[in-house]
Amino acid sequence: MIGRTQWAIPEGYIPETSHGPLELESHETICLLNATDDDAHVEVTVYFEDREPVGPYEVTVPAERTTHVQFNEFEAPEIPRGVAFASVIESDRPVVCQHTRLDSRQAENALLSTVAYPGDA
Repeated sequence: MIGRTQWAIPEGYIPETSHGPLELESHETICLLNATDDDAHVEVTVYFEDREPVGPYEVTVPAERTTHVQFNEFEAPEIPRGVAFASVIESDRPVVCQHTRLDSRQAENALLSTVAYPGDA
């Protein structure tokens, strides 16, 4: 079976400003792949340097599908812009987790992407 049930992203940051149209808004995204035959119920908890964690935010990834979730879209509470954070992703089914950031503070956009750290064996 492909995937794991725990993932960690130790680095996160949503820039306070963006350059260009709404499609180029600076953001952090997790891309979740569920290759199983059942829906995956995922929880995302966000950690900070100087405040209590927030979440868990709940995400469902349908069976044999992928879902892209922007940290910018988490509400109650909203993830603050301009503040460093980390996250832990836990799922009741094995999933694959990839982390992507678009930093559009300048006209010359920066994009980074990496597979998150798998936490369970």
